[in-house]
Amino acid sequence: MHKSTASIVSAAVLALSSSTLFISGEVSAAEMEKCYGVATSGKNDCQTATSSCAGTSTSDRQADAFIAVPTGTCGKIAGGRLSAS
Repeated sequence: MHKSTASIVSAAVLALSSSTLFISGEVSAAEMEKCYGVATSGKNDCQTATSSCAGTSTSDRQADAFIAVPTGTCGKIAGGRLSAS
């Protein structure tokens, strides 16, 4: 993936997440969902099948790497999935 595409994806994720947070106030963990396939390299939220902890994904949009986003946001992100498969 080109760096410019990864930057656009990252900016979209941040914009969607931030706008939801500002509109609804603080979002609890129960109101979050795991969004797979959208994290940029080294920006995942938790371990994957091939990496041991957060921030260790090795490629952009790695299929088993996720970021936590407010519920309902993942489906609005190009390539976002609610499962690692």
